[in-house]
Amino acid sequence: MGTFLLLFLVFFPFLSAYFVYPLRRRGREYRNLYIRVIPGVELMAAVLLLAFPGTAVLSQVCGMGLRFEAGSLHTMLAVLSAFLWLMTALPCKEYFADREGVNRYYCSWLMTLGALMGVFLAADLFTLFVFFEIMSFASYVWVAQNENPGALRAGQTYLAVAVFGGMMLLVGLLMLHHLLGSLIFERMPGLVAALRKDQYGELFAAGLFCLVGFGAKAGMYPLHIWLPKAHPVAPAPASALLSGILTKSGIFGILVTSRYLFFSSADWNMVILVSGTITMVLGAVLALFSINLKRTLACSSMSQIGFVLVGVAMQGYLGAENALAAWGTVLHMLNHGLIKLVLFVSAGVVYLGTHSLNLNDIRGWGRNKPMLKTVFFIGAAAIAGVPGTSGYISKTLLHESIVEYIHELEHLGISAAGFQTVEWLFLISGGLTAAYMTKLFAAIFLERRAEKQKFNAREYMAPATQVTVGLTAFLLLALGLTPWASMQTIAESSSIFLRAGEHHGRIQYFSWINLQGALISLAIGAAIYVLLVRTVFRKKTADGAAYPDLWPEKLDLEDLVYRPVVKGLAFVGALCARVSAGIGDFLVLAGEKLLYLKAPGVFVPKKNENFGVYARKPKRFLIGETFAFDLTLAGVGLIGALTYIIFQ
Repeated sequence: MGTFLLLFLVFFPFLSAYFVYPLRRRGREYRNLYIRVIPGVELMAAVLLLAFPGTAVLSQVCGMGLRFEAGSLHTMLAVLSAFLWLMTALPCKEYFADREGVNRYYCSWLMTLGALMGVFLAADLFTLFVFFEIMSFASYVWVAQNENPGALRAGQTYLAVAVFGGMMLLVGLLMLHHLLGSLIFERMPGLVAALRKDQYGELFAAGLFCLVGFGAKAGMYPLHIWLPKAHPVAPAPASALLSGILTKSGIFGILVTSRYLFFSSADWNMVILVSGTITMVLGAVLALFSINLKRTLACSSMSQIGFVLVGVAMQGYLGAENALAAWGTVLHMLNHGLIKLVLFVSAGVVYLGTHSLNLNDIRGWGRNKPMLKTVFFIGAAAIAGVPGTSGYISKTLLHESIVEYIHELEHLGISAAGFQTVEWLFLISGGLTAAYMTKLFAAIFLERRAEKQKFNAREYMAPATQVTVGLTAFLLLALGLTPWASMQTIAESSSIFLRAGEHHGRIQYFSWINLQGALISLAIGAAIYVLLVRTVFRKKTADGAAYPDLWPEKLDLEDLVYRPVVKGLAFVGALCARVSAGIGDFLVLAGEKLLYLKAPGVFVPKKNENFGVYARKPKRFLIGETFAFDLTLAGVGLIGALTYIIFQ
């Protein structure tokens, strides 16, 4: 039963995707019902996996075979993915009511679900890589779905980062396979322990390549550039999934690498800790500056990924006493997915009502909308770590893991200044989270309505959308108020995969010492909002208030660094090609002059217009001038030569 469920969860969405177009031809209602039923079936299968865990191996596929495994973190992420897919399917009918290319979106939407299941249920790094790449290319459609200049440029960035990250990941996996001989999760710790000391450098290099590949998808600094640009231009249901669960595929890979290859490596944990801290702080700062609703939520996702990465690092530092860090990591992954479902679907409601995401245009739109105001407030409170919400539980566990390691260092007489700095940056980032979420809530639900807003229909939010945001917001409160019965059970089960230690005794989540950290962050957030947001990031005007865009465009990392580097590499490549072609032309031309004196003009050297001007040439002539075409001809010639040699 377990084997069947594993294969069903992975391949059923792929098969289902091919029926989207035929159903649309029969009628839109058939298709709309279909895309709600499929994730519902997936969710039931994922829940059944809790009772029927197992393994599945397709040994004849892709050379190395595909391996799947259920249980612990695998199953938790599978259930979370199916739930998020089902919840985002509910508001799709109204959101895409008058849009083009919806069939294309739904087809890629289902394929991405299958690929993501393949990632989370993978039992080895090779299987993870195969479905990781399928997921990256399938989800590209989400980013470019609207086909406007912003969406196409964001899609280009998303695809470039995905391809670069995939290539780095492939290099890392090839190195690991050469070094260890196996990429199966459960075998890797023993194989790593058997390595010689002089092989550690190669192992660390392979791990860094993998970290780049997984970190690119997770939105980790400095490969976060796609995240603040892709989320605002993607449809709101897609943004909820991009932020809430697709980034977790990268985190899942980082967890596998950290826990199964570098469990107690101080060097590796330091890399993760530094990267996570920068991501945590920078994401919060970018969100504070943003005046676009979905961009703010996207930068917020980047910051929350940083919180999770800090938890990953603390698991390594705490060693056998890492239960709190492991629980906090798992639970914050869960909470972030649920929180961003509420917030991004709510952002979609705002967009449908105003056709804008700019705070100056949507200001005051939610004043008379109690349902939307309530669920948005719960989502904002949860991500800020307000006690009583699920976000408070996971952030408290992460914070306490840092404090626990500081006490351990002090007990050993070792300076803990570096980790005390990390703790304060953790608290300050939490304060920034509270500040920018307060900024969003006040702008949308408390400010005076912007003058140019159209009159809103009474039914501003469809019943299916109300179910999505209402049910998820209820879960955020229910989990936050019953941590021992709900969240701790989930954490204990899921952390088995992370090879976490045991924790003895009952955690007092609402004791003063644990509440203190949350209250410090909230106090910092209140101070930042009153002293900075209300005075610098908000300007009083005759009709209420205005939110200026104060972030310098020149500080865009993509435009400042990455695109110039790519253009420079393209120029160097073209220059090398021109020089190489010139040398070859000279030799051939010299041969013509010496050997073919009576046939001048047989050879015509290439000119500058033969390089880098493909855009001005007819498409039918381009194939013969590409490097791929040259490689194809070389391959055909090689095959012919080998065939001749073999049969002689």
